[in-house]
Amino acid sequence: MALLRLRAALLGPARLRGGGIPWSVLRCYSSASAKEKAGRNAVCERTELLEVLKARVKQLQTSNIPEVTINKVELAPLQSDRHQEALQKAMDGSTAAERLVPTQSISWTEKLKKEMYIRQLKVEKKLSIAASQMTADGQPKVKVKTKVKAKAKTKAKSKKSQKSTKATASTSRNQSRAGPSSANTCHKPRVEEMNQDMKAQKPQRVHEDRSSQRKIMQQNIQSNLECFLYLQRPEEAEKLLLSYHSNPAKRKLLTVDAYNVVMRGWARKGCLHRVIHLFSMLESISLRPNLDSYAVLLECMTQSQSSTKAIWRCVQHLTKDGFCVDDLFQKCLFEGDEKEKVLKAIRIIQPDYQLPPPPKPEICKTALLKNFYSEKKMVSYPKLDFSVEELRERFQQQLELELNSTITIDSVESTKPLTPQAIKARQQLATFRSQWRGAILQAFQKSKHNMSQVKTMSGPSALYPYLCLLPDEEYVDIMMQILNSLSPQGESLAVLARELGSKVYNRYLTQRKQQSGQLKKMQEIYENYIHLLAKDSQPSEYLPREYWEKLVAEAGYGPSLNLKDCSWPYVLLMRLGMYLLEILVHSVKVPRNTLNPRLPSKLIPVLYHIYSFRSSWQVGLIKPHPIFSQIVSDAAETTLTFNSSAIPMLCPPVPWTSPHFGAFVLSDTKLMRYVDGAIQHQQLLDQCPQMNLHPVLDALNQLGNCAWKINQPVLDIIISIFNDKGNEKLDIPPPVSEAPKPPVSPSSSSALHKSQKHELLLCKKKAAEMHSLRMDALYKLSIANYVRDKVFWFPHNMDFRGRTYPCPPYFNHLGNDVTRAILLFAEGRPLGPKGLDWLKIHLINLTGLKKKNALQERLDYANEIMEEILDSADHPLTGRKWWMNTDEPWQVLACCMEIAKASRSPDPAAFISHFPVHQDGSCNGLQHYAALGRDLIGAISVNLMPCSVPQDVYSAVAQQVEEFRKKDAEEGLRIAQVLEGFIGRKVVKQTVMTVVYGVTRYGGRLQMEKRLKEIEFPEEYLWEASHYLVKRVFNGIKEMFSATRDIQNWLTESAKLIAQSGRTVEWVTPLGLPIVQPYYRIKPTVLTCNMQNLSVKSSTNNNQKPDTVKQKNAFPPNFIHSLDSTHMMLTALHCFRQGLTFVSVHDCYWTHALTVDIMNKICRQQFVALHSQKILEDLSKFMLKNYCSSDGESRALWQNKLMEQLSNVPKTGEFNLNKVIDSTYFFS
Repeated sequence: MALLRLRAALLGPARLRGGGIPWSVLRCYSSASAKEKAGRNAVCERTELLEVLKARVKQLQTSNIPEVTINKVELAPLQSDRHQEALQKAMDGSTAAERLVPTQSISWTEKLKKEMYIRQLKVEKKLSIAASQMTADGQPKVKVKTKVKAKAKTKAKSKKSQKSTKATASTSRNQSRAGPSSANTCHKPRVEEMNQDMKAQKPQRVHEDRSSQRKIMQQNIQSNLECFLYLQRPEEAEKLLLSYHSNPAKRKLLTVDAYNVVMRGWARKGCLHRVIHLFSMLESISLRPNLDSYAVLLECMTQSQSSTKAIWRCVQHLTKDGFCVDDLFQKCLFEGDEKEKVLKAIRIIQPDYQLPPPPKPEICKTALLKNFYSEKKMVSYPKLDFSVEELRERFQQQLELELNSTITIDSVESTKPLTPQAIKARQQLATFRSQWRGAILQAFQKSKHNMSQVKTMSGPSALYPYLCLLPDEEYVDIMMQILNSLSPQGESLAVLARELGSKVYNRYLTQRKQQSGQLKKMQEIYENYIHLLAKDSQPSEYLPREYWEKLVAEAGYGPSLNLKDCSWPYVLLMRLGMYLLEILVHSVKVPRNTLNPRLPSKLIPVLYHIYSFRSSWQVGLIKPHPIFSQIVSDAAETTLTFNSSAIPMLCPPVPWTSPHFGAFVLSDTKLMRYVDGAIQHQQLLDQCPQMNLHPVLDALNQLGNCAWKINQPVLDIIISIFNDKGNEKLDIPPPVSEAPKPPVSPSSSSALHKSQKHELLLCKKKAAEMHSLRMDALYKLSIANYVRDKVFWFPHNMDFRGRTYPCPPYFNHLGNDVTRAILLFAEGRPLGPKGLDWLKIHLINLTGLKKKNALQERLDYANEIMEEILDSADHPLTGRKWWMNTDEPWQVLACCMEIAKASRSPDPAAFISHFPVHQDGSCNGLQHYAALGRDLIGAISVNLMPCSVPQDVYSAVAQQVEEFRKKDAEEGLRIAQVLEGFIGRKVVKQTVMTVVYGVTRYGGRLQMEKRLKEIEFPEEYLWEASHYLVKRVFNGIKEMFSATRDIQNWLTESAKLIAQSGRTVEWVTPLGLPIVQPYYRIKPTVLTCNMQNLSVKSSTNNNQKPDTVKQKNAFPPNFIHSLDSTHMMLTALHCFRQGLTFVSVHDCYWTHALTVDIMNKICRQQFVALHSQKILEDLSKFMLKNYCSSDGESRALWQNKLMEQLSNVPKTGEFNLNKVIDSTYFFS
C-alpha cells in the first residue's frame, strides 16, 4: 500500500492532473499520517525534480515559438473550474494567428523525454526499496496502540525509517547527478557528512527562520491595528489584540506599541476605563509601558476630565518608570491636538508648567567639516528669482499635484488626423472603460462584503481592513491605471502586484497626513521657510535644514511633522497587490467579436495570466488580449498619466532634516534607496547620531535646491525628429513601425526553416527593444514639454553607498545626451572674462575630438572651427550638420547655440548664460585608488600629477597590451598575430574603467568581445581574442597600478573573512554616513494566491546569512563609490559657501561658465583634504572594533585570522598628494 501511495505521489502530476485537480492542490493534499508524511520527504524532492525537468521541456519546446503564437500553450489554469472555463472560452475565441503553433523540434523533445523516463525508472527503483523498508519497519504501529512502550518503540523505528529514506533519496540524487559512472562509488561517508552538516546548521537556520517570521508577523499585527485606528474602530482593534493576548503562544508576538495603538483608539473616544484596562493588560504580561503609553493615558484623562489625583498618580508612575514629563514633549510624536491635551493634563497638576525649550542644535564634529559648521557663516543663503508670493503659489500647485497622486499630460507624439477608425476606437475604448469600471467596482464590493462576513482575520480576510482605508472608487481608479498603462508585451505579476500595493499605501499615507493635521502644519512651516529663498525677504545665514528645524521648534504646538511608523511589510504590500490584480483579471472582459463581427459575441477576458521563462526561472505574466491592444493602438490617444512623484517639483523641495523627512511635500520618499523589503539600511540610519548625518543631508539639500528650466529651441528640434521617424544615430528612437519586417510566413508553419524561425525571433526582439526605447524617450520628452515654460526642481536622495540621484525617475540631469541637452540652470550669470573660453573648451570636450590635447589647444581648435559652430547653431537640420558627427551631438548643438548667442552679443563678458559647463574626473575610481595608495605611477596615469597635456590611462593600457601582443606574435602565438591592428583605446576603455569597480575576468571578456564585434573583428577568433585581451589588460593594469591591486585584494580578502563569519560588511564614510552591504542569502516567503504562488524575498531579519561571494566582490567598488560620493558632497557644500551653483552626475561636476575656475579649485582642495585623512587605517580600526572586539581568550579562530588580515593595512607609496592642487587635468 505504501508503495502504491509513493507511486501515486510520483506519477500524480502526469496521471492525475487530467482530472482537473491543479498540481499545487494535489501536492498539499494527503490522507497519510504525520509519520508517513515524514517518511516521504524524499518523494517530494524527486517529484519536484521531475516538475523542473518538465518545465525545462516546456521551455525548450517554446524557445522557437514566436511570443504571439504561444498564448494558447502557456495559459496557466487558475485554481477553480469557473476560472478555467473562462480562460478556455477566451482561448476558443482567439484568432487564427493565435492558434498557429509551429511544429516542435523532435530531437530536443525526444531526447529529454528519454532522459526523464530513465531518471523516473531510477527513482522508482530506489523508492520501491525505501518503501518496502518503511512498510516492514512500520508494521508494529498498526497492531500495538495501548502500550506506551510499544508506541515509543514504534516511534523510534519510524524515525529510523525516515533517516533511511532520506539517505536513500540523497544517494539517488547524487547518482543521478554524477551519472552511471559514479553509481558504484562509496557514497555512505558523503551522506553521513551531509547529515552532520545539516545537524550543525539546522538549529541556526531554524532560529533565523523563526526570527524572520516573528518579525513579519509583528509588523502585520501593527499594520492591522494602525488600520483600525485610522478607521476609528477601536473595538475591532481590541478584538484583534485580545485574540493574541489570550493565547500564551501568540502573546509573545505582541509589543508595547501594539497595545499603545489600541489605547490611542479608545483615548480618542474618551473611554478611560478601556485605556486603563489595556494598560493593566500590558503590565500583566511583564511589558513595561513606554512614553507613548503614558502620553495616551494623559490625553484620555484630559478628554474624560479625570481628577487631579488620578493625573498625579499617572505622573508618579511615569517618573517611577524612569521618565520625566519633559520627555513626553521632546521624544513623543503627536497627531492632531494630542500634544495640547497632554499639556493640559500636566498643567492640571503643575499650573505653571511650560513646554521644554527645543534642544540646542548639535554641531557636526566630522574632521573634514569642522570649520564649515563652526566658523562664522561667510555668505547668506542664495536667493531665488521669485518673490514670497510667487513661491507660495508654486507650493500650492505642487501640493495640489501631490494630493491628486497622479497627473495626466499631453504626449509629444504628433497628433495624427482623426480617421474614422481612430474615432470608432476611442468611442469603443470609452464605452469599455465605463463598463470595466462598473464591473471592477461590483466585483470589489462583493469580495469585500464576503470578507466582512468572516469572523476570523486569517487568510484572504486578513486584508479586509486595508480594503476599507480608501473609498471603493479609489481602488477602482488604481486598478484602471494599471490596466491603461499595461504594454502589449505584458508585465510580471510581481511588478504589477508591487505597484498596486504601493499605490494603495501611498494614497493611505496622504489621507493619514491630512487626517492627523500634519499637512496643515506642513503648509504653515513651508510658507515661512520660503522666506529663506525668496528675493524680497531678508538675507539669512541658515542652511535650509537649520532654518526648517528652527521653524519647527518655534511652532511648538500642533502635530508632529513625522508620522509614527506606519509602514506596511513588503509581503503585505505584495499580498494586497495580488488580491487587487486577481479582481482586475477576473472582472475585465470584452466581446469576442469586437474586431470581427462574424464571430459570436461571447465575452472573453481582456487580461491573461501566462507563464514565460526568464533565464532558468518560470515567471508569471499578465498580458492583454490582442483585441484590447489593437483598440488602444487604433485609438492613438494623446495623453500620458504619471505618478506625481515622477514629475519634477514645481517648488523648492522640502529640506531633508532626518532619514524620515524631506524631498516631496506629501509623497513618501526614502532618504536611502534600497531593495524592497530590506530594513538594515534604515536601522543603521536610525541608530546613527543625527548630527553625523548633517553633512549628507545638507549636501542633498544643496543639490535639490538647484532650479532648472528647459532649453526650448533644442527641445523643439528633438521633438520634430522624434515625430519624423526618429534617428538612431542621434539617439532618437524610431517608432515600432520602422522595425525590420519578419519573413513572410508560408501557409503551413511546418514549412518554416530554422533560419527563418531565428530571423522571426530576432525581428520580434528588435521590435520589443524599439518599443521600450521609444516609450522611454516619449516619457522624457513629454515631461520636458509639460514643464517647458516652468522653473522646476529635482529633489535628491541616495543609494546605500551615498551616491546621489534625483528622485523623479524619467526626466532628470542623470539621463542621456538628449535629456542633458534640454536642461539649463534657471539662474543666469554673466560669462565674465573667461566664460566664453570655458564654453568653447566644454564644446570640444563634448565632441570627443581633442581628448589628448591641452586646454589651450582645444580652445584654439574651437576658434578655428567657429564657422562650423555658427552654422550648426543657425541651421541645425539644413546646414552642414557638423554637430551630428560628435560623441554627444545634442549637448554639442546646445553649446553651439549658446556660443553663437554669446559671441554675437555686444559684450560677451556681460552675456547672461544659463548653460551648465561640465568638469569630468579622469577615470575617477582609479584616481581614488592611486590617492589611497600614494601610487606615483598610477597618479601620473590618471592626472593626479601636474602635466602639460592630459594623460590618458586607456591609451597607456592599450599601448602596453599592444607591446605584449607584438612579443607574443613574434613568438608565434596565432591569436596575437590575428589581433594586429585591432588593439586600440576604444577596445580596452570599458574594461579599464570597470576593473576598478570589481569587474571579473569573465565580465571583462564579454566587454572585449562586444568591442571587437563593433570594429568588425573576424568572428571565428572572437572568443579566443577576447580571452587573450582580458588577460593582457588585467596584467597591464596590475603592473601600472600595483598599489591599486594591493588595496583591492586587501578589501576583497577582508570582506570574504567577514562574510564567512556570518556578518555583513559595514563601514562609515569619512563624512559619517553608515553603510552596510545588502547582500544576503534570503529565504523567500511564498505567497499563496489564487492566480499563482509568488516567491517574495524580504530582508526583515538582521541574522540572515550573508552572500559571501557578493559581499567580497562588491566591497572594493562600493567602498570607492562611497569615497567619490564623499568627495562630491564636500565639493557641493564648499561651493555653496562660495556662492556657486553646483550639481553633479557622480564624478562629473556642473556649474556656470563664470565659476568653473572656482569650482575646480574647491574640487581639488576637497580631494586633497579627503585623502589626507587616514582612510584605510580608520577603516581597519572600525572593522577591528566591530568584528574582533572580544577578549583574546574568547576570540574565535576566524576572528584571529580576520584580525591579522585587517591589521595588515597595505603600505603606501611616495606620491605627494598636494600635487593634485596644481593638476589641470585632474578634473577637466
